[in-house]
Amino acid sequence: MNLSGDDTGVAIAAVEAGADVVRRLFGQRLERVDKGGGDFATEADLAAERAILDVIRAARPQDAVLGEEGGLQGAADAPRQWLVDPLCGTLNYAAGSTAVAVSAALRHGAAAVADPFGGEVFCTDGETAFARRSGAERKLVPTPATGLVEVNLDVPYSTAPGFRAVDVLAHPDFGRYFRPRVMSTSLTLSWVAAGRRAGYVAGGRGMSLSVHFAAGVALCRAAGCVVTGIDGSPAGPDSDGLVVAADELTHSRLMSLVRR
Repeated sequence: MNLSGDDTGVAIAAVEAGADVVRRLFGQRLERVDKGGGDFATEADLAAERAILDVIRAARPQDAVLGEEGGLQGAADAPRQWLVDPLCGTLNYAAGSTAVAVSAALRHGAAAVADPFGGEVFCTDGETAFARRSGAERKLVPTPATGLVEVNLDVPYSTAPGFRAVDVLAHPDFGRYFRPRVMSTSLTLSWVAAGRRAGYVAGGRGMSLSVHFAAGVALCRAAGCVVTGIDGSPAGPDSDGLVVAADELTHSRLMSLVRR
């Protein structure tokens, strides 16, 4: 891939700039901005988003940016829009955990997810997906071999009582095939694409095109994962929930649990 001046290169430079901020401020006592419902942002979220915006504005001044913290920057009808999550896993970060990620995705295009503490950047041009570490690249190849499945347990359960991801854990068949893990959404989806997780399940509406999920979903699609809503239809702006799997068999097993 040509990473010098194309959209993939911009995405990588943007998340690397955000990741630098996240590493620099880690472990410090940070001011919090209450977002309601138990959610909050820290100074690191805000500073990382500014760093990402600086990169995108310098490289693509006509593009709009939708950031988790700053909202929409630029024209609402701009033909190109970036979706930015400057610190995916704020709760982990504030608790001193490094299970976090920084993501940026051009809607229907390039995307990148940085693991600030793992030293990797996962990226896609919309067609193929790669991981970069210390200048070296390798193609992302999903596999269900680990049997590990992430389940998003965030509240509120917007699809309850029809579906709650937490209920999947209680089903006896879950333990036959999988073990649950909980961490940063963007990083988890990157790991599904990379073969380190077999799948991911979450409730909620329009997940695939939100700032929290867009980059990870783009990586999974480019890597060849199965990506649907909880009804099994292709994930889109109006779909409920998200089921991402390394292969068709894993997806089928997860869907059987969801439907029950």
